[in-house]
Amino acid sequence: MTASGMELAEPSKAALQRARGLQRRRGRTESKQFLVEGRQAVREGLRRPGVVDALYLSWDAALDNADLVDLARAADVPCFALSEQNLASVTDTVTPQGIVAVANMVDVPLESVLAASPRLVVICAQVRDPGNAGTVIRCADAFGADGVILSSDSVEVYNPKVVRASVGSLFHLPVVEDTDLASTIEACRAAGLQIFATDGAAGTDLTHLGDDLAKPTAWVMGNESWGLPVEHLALADKTVAVPIYGQAESLNLATAAAVCLYASASAQRTRG
Repeated sequence: MTASGMELAEPSKAALQRARGLQRRRGRTESKQFLVEGRQAVREGLRRPGVVDALYLSWDAALDNADLVDLARAADVPCFALSEQNLASVTDTVTPQGIVAVANMVDVPLESVLAASPRLVVICAQVRDPGNAGTVIRCADAFGADGVILSSDSVEVYNPKVVRASVGSLFHLPVVEDTDLASTIEACRAAGLQIFATDGAAGTDLTHLGDDLAKPTAWVMGNESWGLPVEHLALADKTVAVPIYGQAESLNLATAAAVCLYASASAQRTRG
């Protein structure tokens, strides 16, 4: 059938049902696939060979995304046209963006990240908010980090809200999920990374770290509500506070992560 001037087939009922099932964690776990919504995120997924399994577009969105259809077809990714109603049934957004991809999971083992001799990683410890987790991934990507690690009890990296908040960065750098925090920190230290944990009450200010910021570092970011408990802070080489000069009581988790990652990235490039 023709969608805005392009020949696009309609998916089978079975394929559409499988795509709908990816809105649930069980469906994602069983299939090892997840949904990617939005033009930028889909484009980045398509640029990574072997990741995107199928592309779905609404009739109205097909023409505006003709370049992505071409990119998909060049990679032998099947493209399908859907009605607005059917497309909405495979998303959880109030206003769907008109384009959704089914992608294969991309997380990697911790060992593969550490084997690459990373200089900057971020560890999310029990980070539950999907918007924060996705934004941390995006910030890590922006500042050239070598990986993001989500410990056990953190939000699933393939939660649709995490994927949307990462805006395609999920496909740019290694992501590890569901790891034991203590074991992860031990492995990072063994790989030559110093461990900095963020804590608003810490005695060490980020601006006082000096040349230490230029060393290979793993930043540990705690839960949105309670931060890092004492036993987790004790696992770090140093606890660090991000200075606040105005009247705000604290920083959003993702904002604090951005500040710390930027500080390390800048120091590594100018002093390292």
